[in-house]
Amino acid sequence: MTEQEPPELPRGIALAWGVAANPQRGPKREMSVERIVEAAVELADAEGIGAVSMAAVAAKLGFTPMSLYRYVSAKDDLLLLMQEEATGLPPEDYREFDGWREQLRTLFEAQVLVFLRHPWMLSLPISGSPITPNSSSWLDAGLSSLEHTPLTAEERVAVALSVTGHARWYGTVLAGYTDTARSSGLTADEVSAREAALFDRVITADGYPALRRAIDDGVFVSTADPFRFALERILDGVDAYIAGLDRGEPHTSEPEWIGIDPAEVAGDRRHREALKAVREAEKALRVARKLERQSLREAKERLAKAKKPV
Repeated sequence: MTEQEPPELPRGIALAWGVAANPQRGPKREMSVERIVEAAVELADAEGIGAVSMAAVAAKLGFTPMSLYRYVSAKDDLLLLMQEEATGLPPEDYREFDGWREQLRTLFEAQVLVFLRHPWMLSLPISGSPITPNSSSWLDAGLSSLEHTPLTAEERVAVALSVTGHARWYGTVLAGYTDTARSSGLTADEVSAREAALFDRVITADGYPALRRAIDDGVFVSTADPFRFALERILDGVDAYIAGLDRGEPHTSEPEWIGIDPAEVAGDRRHREALKAVREAEKALRVARKLERQSLREAKERLAKAKKPV
């Protein structure tokens, strides 16, 4: 029985690890994978990911597109290498903080800054686990922070991914507000105030009672940071879970991934039609409830008028 051969590294991943074969010949010695990636990142930082093409990067470097293909043979590989370059390495000083909680918080803040410096990264699809060196270093740092806890290997990965995912969501929102402020000429506070005013116009107590109360409480113009609050509650939960393990309580990790219906993923026509029918029924129900509330309100008003002495 022969051992199964390990899978061959895709070209982009091999380039990231520096184990891909270099081209036998190139147009000039000034050309390299590193220079191509640096130029592409600069282009994306300045003009967005939509401005990045093999032709645009080649023009920035003063070469022809065909020259680039000798080094990076596909745009997907270039995007992977750009993401790796922009991600960089996690800050070394996270190790200087005491305890897993402080270390994870430091990594979280550093990850958010990465997304703010390179917001185009947020538009790149997530195609699987991080296999490139820098991305792997961030996951390794998260796992290292939890190394001296009683968490299992699976639980440590779960916590590290939770913090990373929250940092990505935080970065997405902050980058969006920053872009809106830049394009509109408004400050971040002015963008929030405008958003609050728009919500105030369309959100009614009848249709969205809880959201209406939140608006009236000023949540959209509050200076409180909901993402940092949420991060602390995530860490509180992990802290409480670890404390339970220290008391001898059992591990409670979920054993399996959430099951997903293949028909739903594939966009089966009958499934889509069923979902559309559900949405239409829900819409009709909302309209009916709105009419019911309006009728009740009008009935109360008529009753109140009838009770008034003439």
